[in-house]
Amino acid sequence: MCGFVGFTGTTKDKEKALSRMLSTIVHRGPDSHDSFFDSGVSLGFRRLSIIDLSNGSQPLSNEDGTKVLVFNGEIYNYKVLREELVRCGHIFKTHTDSEVLLHGYEEYGVTLLQKVRGMFSFVIWDSQKKELFGARDFFGIKPFYYATVGNEILFGSEIKAFLPHPDFKKELHEDKLSDYLTWSCVPSNETFFKGVYKLPPAHYFIFKAGKMDIQRYWRPEFQIDSEHTEDYFVDKVSNGVSESVKAHMVADVEVGCFLSSGVDSSYVASELSHLSKIKTYTVGFDDLKYSEAPDAQKLAHELGVQNKVTIVSSEDYFGSVGKVQYHLDEPLANPSANLLYFVSKLAAKDLKVVLSGEGADEMFGGYNVYKEPLTIAPYQKLPFVLRHALASLAGKLPDFKGKNFIIRGSKTIEERYIGNSNIFTNAEKEQVLLRKYPSKNPTEYLAPFYKEVQGQDDVTKMQYVDMHFWMVQEILLKADKMSMAHSLELRVPFLDREIFDIAKTIPARYKVSKENTKLALRKAAGRQINKNSAERVKMAFPLPLVEWLREDRYYIKVKGYFTSDTSKKFFNTDEITKLLDIHKRGKKNNARKIWTIFTFLVWYEEFFIKTH
Repeated sequence: MCGFVGFTGTTKDKEKALSRMLSTIVHRGPDSHDSFFDSGVSLGFRRLSIIDLSNGSQPLSNEDGTKVLVFNGEIYNYKVLREELVRCGHIFKTHTDSEVLLHGYEEYGVTLLQKVRGMFSFVIWDSQKKELFGARDFFGIKPFYYATVGNEILFGSEIKAFLPHPDFKKELHEDKLSDYLTWSCVPSNETFFKGVYKLPPAHYFIFKAGKMDIQRYWRPEFQIDSEHTEDYFVDKVSNGVSESVKAHMVADVEVGCFLSSGVDSSYVASELSHLSKIKTYTVGFDDLKYSEAPDAQKLAHELGVQNKVTIVSSEDYFGSVGKVQYHLDEPLANPSANLLYFVSKLAAKDLKVVLSGEGADEMFGGYNVYKEPLTIAPYQKLPFVLRHALASLAGKLPDFKGKNFIIRGSKTIEERYIGNSNIFTNAEKEQVLLRKYPSKNPTEYLAPFYKEVQGQDDVTKMQYVDMHFWMVQEILLKADKMSMAHSLELRVPFLDREIFDIAKTIPARYKVSKENTKLALRKAAGRQINKNSAERVKMAFPLPLVEWLREDRYYIKVKGYFTSDTSKKFFNTDEITKLLDIHKRGKKNNARKIWTIFTFLVWYEEFFIKTH
């Protein structure tokens, strides 16, 4: 796990520019740094040493120096690929996984991407062709940003690395604000910095002579197998998770694990405990109503593994908001990011590598909303005309129990489900925003993805949407940025091509029921951990944010941002203050809306007001 930056062209004083860019991402690689300069490109690298500790420095060149690599991530099958490449005549000078990409590209070209197993973003400079080749992993575990400046390109692991470049113009992409209020992040491949883009997961690019050509090299295609029994799939999951955890152990340093009270991290910790004596790390609160620490500690005791807990106070939490938004690069209104920041800080005191349970929900059907197709199925047997009429009537009435059920039951999955983030409606955005911004209807963003899974069941459709939006834009973004803020590599064994090859075949009836989710995964986990841990309903980093925002000190803090000069640039301050006041009085839970606006204002302060 490392970080890299680079740019093409003949930038004035490029050595100084690259050095300043590298200094912004020292947290991604505090162990060493190096650089490479050619007539057409400048490459910089910061290293967190994990494999081949003494010989893995980058930028890394091939035998004749015609190709140079910078790489962030891990290739878990690198030893097998290395043996294959040696047989083809390639000469290796290190024992790193990085060098496999370099020689693999020489040997296989773009088809190398079909052979690797891992998480990665990388760039290879070919001095003979005068072109850059780069790629991002299958699920978007590792970040990759790029920006075009005239006919040249900047690229790197974090957006903040672009800011010191003399030709980069820092400018807010204000038109994205409306979409942000819907999704709590910027959807698509754009960012809140004008002209800065994210390379999509499972895509590669070739940049040559001022032109950027981006192509998709893999797609997560579901192929449901309706012939086999549940036990068959449970066996497949059990064997697959065991093998994946083992594969993700590749390292020349100690590997630990995050541990919550949920089934995902508990299952990973259990599998890991069979392979080595491990340390686990948990975040908790003094208020046991929200704290997962007691259950995590109990499971750690049962597994015979060490468990360390960090207790996060409200002061700690609100004190971290600026640092969290700075490290995220873009505003992200997911309150669990701050908790991941603290548990990463705790683990980094001992280790460089941890495993975690991200991705299991998208792979195996874990979100509670995935049960909705089952709960509304009887209602949807009514004629559409009747359901539509009832929904129209319900929409005109004051809130009552069952109103949302009637309205959602009148819609198709494509109409009603945009993913796990749906913060402000269009009408609500018109109230709180100072001006009208261009904005797509959420269904426009999702239409291409629903088209790709047409004919699949509704649960699978929701999984597919979340894989391309919620998981990439929120789950994996915070996982990478919060762990790397503390120079910690976070690995996610559920997000593995071998695991997907199993998950893509599981029928909906073995994923969700009216009572629970991730059925096949839970039964597989139940062979390793206690029944309560295996079947516990998903909590998703619970925290007392709703209550904290009603306390005077945090109400005053947030209100200060809501009435600030910065806020007046973008928002109707009377309306957003009203949201805050209604929440404080306990009349309505507006916590998600408040946090979405608050985090944007804090992020804006970090990048456009403060100097770092």
